[in-house]
Amino acid sequence: TYSKSNLSQQTSPESLAYVIYTSGSTGRPKGVMVEHGNVSNLVQWGIDHYKDSLSLGMLASTSINFDLSAFELYVPLLLGSRVVLVDNLLYLLDRPDLEVSLINTVPSVLQGFMNSASIPSSIDRINLAGEALSSDLVNRVYKESSVKQLYDLYGPSEATTYSTFSHRLVDGNETIGKPVANTAIYIVDDRLNLLPIGVAGELCVGGIQVGRGYLNQEELTKEKFIE
Repeated sequence: TYSKSNLSQQTSPESLAYVIYTSGSTGRPKGVMVEHGNVSNLVQWGIDHYKDSLSLGMLASTSINFDLSAFELYVPLLLGSRVVLVDNLLYLLDRPDLEVSLINTVPSVLQGFMNSASIPSSIDRINLAGEALSSDLVNRVYKESSVKQLYDLYGPSEATTYSTFSHRLVDGNETIGKPVANTAIYIVDDRLNLLPIGVAGELCVGGIQVGRGYLNQEELTKEKFIE
C-alpha cells in the first residue's frame, strides 16, 4: 500500500552531511562542518583503493561519533560487501573465528591486541591512523600474521577523515605518504611559502575534502580555512 516512487532529491554536494567535533588536541574542541561532496570523495577513493580487500567484509569497530565510521560503513556497503558491527577491536578476542578481511584501528590498540592474541588469518589488510606508526609495529604485524598490506593513514577532521596514506613495508620509511584522490598537500613556512624537500614546516591540506568550516566560529574559520 506504500508508494514505490523515489523520494525527491534535495541534496547537493554543498549540502551539510554532518558536524563532528575535533578531539581538542590543539585546544578547545571545535565543531567541523562536513559536506556531502567531502564525504563522497572520501568514499569514492575508498572504493577505488579497497575494492579488492573486502571479500569478507569490513569490521566496523569505530563509534559513529568519530568520522572514520563513515569510511567503515559506506565503502563496503557501496561495494556490495558486508559490515560487521562490533563495539571495538577487542571483540575479536572472543570471536577469533569471525571472518573479515579489512580492519581499521589505531596503533596502540593493535599493539595491545597482539599482546593478547593473534591477528585472525582472514584479515588481509589493516588501516592504522590517529597515532604515529612505528616501524617496530609494522615489522611485527608482517612477521606474526598473514596480513598482506598495512596502511598508515593521516588526516584532520577538517579534511574529512583521511588526507594521506602510505603502504608501509618491512623496515620501510616512517611516513604518512601521499595525498588521497583530489587532495593536495603543501609544506609551508609561517608566510605560506612552499618549502623545499627536507625542510620542516606546517602541513596544509587542500582539495575537495576540505570541509565548510567551524560551526558558529566565523573568525576562526577565516583564519584556518584560507584561500
